[in-house]
Amino acid sequence: MRPVALSPENRQAALDAMATTPLDILVIGGGVVGGGAALDAATRGLAVGLVEARDFASGTSSRSSKLMHGGLRYLEMLDFRLVAEALKERGLNLQRLAPHLVHEIPFLYPLTHRVWERLYAGSGVALYDAMSKASGYGAGVPLHRHLTRRGARRIMPALKKDALVGALQYYDAQVDDARHTMFLSRTAAAYGAHVASRTRVIGLLRDGDRVTGARVKDLETGREFDVAAKQVVNSTGVWTDETQSFAGERGQFHVRSSKGVHLVVPRDRIRGDSGLILRTEKSVLFVIPWGRHWIIGTTDTDWSLSKDHPAASRSDIDYLLDHVNQVLVEPLTHEDVEGVYAGLRPLLAGEDEATSKLSREHAVSTIVKGLVVIAGGKYTTYRVMAKDAVDAAVHGMRTQLDRHAPPSVTEDVPLLGADGYEALWNQRHMIARSSGLGVGRIEHLLHRYGSLLDELLDLIAEQPGLGKPLTGADDYLRAEIVYAASHEGARHLDDAIARRTRISIETFDRGTEVAVEVAELMGGVLGWTEAQRDNEVDHYLKRVEAERESQTMPDDATADAARLGAEDVVPVSITEAAS
Repeated sequence: MRPVALSPENRQAALDAMATTPLDILVIGGGVVGGGAALDAATRGLAVGLVEARDFASGTSSRSSKLMHGGLRYLEMLDFRLVAEALKERGLNLQRLAPHLVHEIPFLYPLTHRVWERLYAGSGVALYDAMSKASGYGAGVPLHRHLTRRGARRIMPALKKDALVGALQYYDAQVDDARHTMFLSRTAAAYGAHVASRTRVIGLLRDGDRVTGARVKDLETGREFDVAAKQVVNSTGVWTDETQSFAGERGQFHVRSSKGVHLVVPRDRIRGDSGLILRTEKSVLFVIPWGRHWIIGTTDTDWSLSKDHPAASRSDIDYLLDHVNQVLVEPLTHEDVEGVYAGLRPLLAGEDEATSKLSREHAVSTIVKGLVVIAGGKYTTYRVMAKDAVDAAVHGMRTQLDRHAPPSVTEDVPLLGADGYEALWNQRHMIARSSGLGVGRIEHLLHRYGSLLDELLDLIAEQPGLGKPLTGADDYLRAEIVYAASHEGARHLDDAIARRTRISIETFDRGTEVAVEVAELMGGVLGWTEAQRDNEVDHYLKRVEAERESQTMPDDATADAARLGAEDVVPVSITEAAS
């Protein structure tokens, strides 16, 4: 399969194609499920379009715990089907679909009771391992093991001696959610899908009692046009209710938003070589290794305010610090927090008031002919959700197709960058010598680009200056910003600093020091004027200022009001508006 760049030219071509050529399926929403649905439909030989109002993964799909896991705690809820399904998907991604983006990660579960808890928790983890092996995709994932207190503290010296009597160690998987989601959309484009971000659906087209497409607006230029489609798939997550309201019908289910807040702290603030999973009075708390950092999360609280940018309050941060400090020898303070991010989980609404008890399973419905709605679920099972949504869409247009639509094949379709990844990993020392980059740098790049690394190295060969690290964010090369704009669909400063890279949560300045340099690099690709570059930087600085202020507020309402102080979308560029 030939890689396709999500370039400005590709985006324009996709918009033009959707405006003039009827589609089989139009997917609304560029999150993990929307990208997965576009890939599923395209690989069945269907004509597909994907539109996203902001950036790929800009909502929930870039704000998760960065785990692709079976959901160990759902075993306690006796949700065996969900766990089995998720473990199979975890293994598929580790072994076949995205080995460059999904990697094994160990976790310690501290025990606080000597006999019964070891038996109880140990049985659960043993069942978890057994279900993983039974899925057929658990090969290579190490089995759990029991540890004494001394053995556990040898792995995690940061743990207080009186915080545990022993521990269990088990394995799950980690993923950079934003990059994985972008790779889904880019892989869909490689298989022929028309993919465009910054394109908002402003209405659905109707022919009698049937939805026949959507009215969309290119937010970069203001252009509006109709996209004709036999079926529309609404995969907008927490915005599901708002999007399905365009059909003028009441949905068969409703989505309830649950806010999850995460903190990022430097790796040297917690001594250890394993993740942690801790029980809280409400749910569980993860402490997750993340490169030179730790991610600590998450909260699980009801949210009914702005869905575009859910805000973390001071009380959210205090909650996480208080709970993690109960087990740490050296407590964390607010000064240790490099980054904070908050996301919304789209949960199927139920009667239970506690969002931690609402279903993580998904549902598909056709509320009106021509419109399929997919909602709920968890990140790990995105592929199953996408398959079910496309199955429903295919069923709905069976009388409109002049051929039989084949079943889903995405179980056997690796994402771009997966093919050849293992070979390149084995050759990383040779690649380092030939490229002049360090082995550690090549490993970092392979985990971000897989076998597409060659495209990045070609950029550096053409412009050696791009091989230098960004000033103030030296985990990333200048070439990565250029590549984000030229190949990965990054249209604005937020896209590159917050999602193509993770500078916004991995530096104490939240990316403000690197904003000008990033804007200059992106502007060279996107043709920004000096005024547009300045505008992009100003917008980003205001976003960070608003987020920082929101994180000092005592509750959700005041935090949300503070976060809304920064604009959501950068105004139309001068050059594009004039064209």
